[in-house]
Amino acid sequence: MALLALTGCQTAASESEIIGGAEAVAKGLTADAILVDKSDRTLDLYADGKVIARYTGIQLGDDPVGHKRFQGDERTPEGRYTIDRRNPNSIAHLSLGISYPNAEDRAYAEEHGLSPGGDIFIHGQLNGWPDNPAVSAIPYDWTDGCIAVSNGEMDEIWQLVPVGTEIIIRP
Repeated sequence: MALLALTGCQTAASESEIIGGAEAVAKGLTADAILVDKSDRTLDLYADGKVIARYTGIQLGDDPVGHKRFQGDERTPEGRYTIDRRNPNSIAHLSLGISYPNAEDRAYAEEHGLSPGGDIFIHGQLNGWPDNPAVSAIPYDWTDGCIAVSNGEMDEIWQLVPVGTEIIIRP
């Protein structure tokens, strides 16, 4: 239901209307929807129809334009999914699983005799990457299709986003 508002012609929230991840965590808020805009490089967390946190400069798959179709295509999926798992022990700093592939994705890949791939996450930087303010994130698209943010941002997202949260990923 919350995502229905995100798919329409909604007026973008101004920066002054967004409380921010740290404040949202301090207030004990929980996101009920996520909107990722690949072309704008933003990840917005929503609670009750309002943006509570915006993360900019997100990194995507090595080949970010277009919808993920097959394993190894280095693309980040586009469409409607759900956060379906949490992994505190991933190869990157924390990770939230995205329910890719859905039935449509599997059918398309099968029609072409290929695997759709899987294991798409929102996560922090690779474990071992320097974690300091001067070097907060790898500055280019480097994932195999995941959405990457800085470790500090991932700490906030981890606290704000429960399993079951809907996510829309726009081109």
